[in-house]
Amino acid sequence: MEIIESLKNSPIVSDFKILEYKTFPDGFYIKIFASLKDKSQLHIREYSDDTERNYSYHWQNDKNKLIIRWDNSPHYPGFFNAPHHKHVSGKVEPSSEVTLEDVLEVILKAIK
Repeated sequence: MEIIESLKNSPIVSDFKILEYKTFPDGFYIKIFASLKDKSQLHIREYSDDTERNYSYHWQNDKNKLIIRWDNSPHYPGFFNAPHHKHVSGKVEPSSEVTLEDVLEVILKAIK
């Protein structure tokens, strides 16, 4: 599975736990908690099937304070790439990071 491989291959992930994993004939649901090398944490949730994909990547510091959360809940339809968006410092912005690999790359650059 691509999500697991991205975590295994990332230089910033120190450990991760699969909290929930369900498969369906046409898709899956996975929930993961990842510990990062800088002591921050990444909460991963993704659902995917033949017609739909929902995700949330919630990055927080070691004090449980949100750094960035990426998701595609459809409550910001005005963004150029809706429903993809991110929550940063109390603001909501459009996001071009739509996969776990994209998110891990942003985090890697931020903590280097």
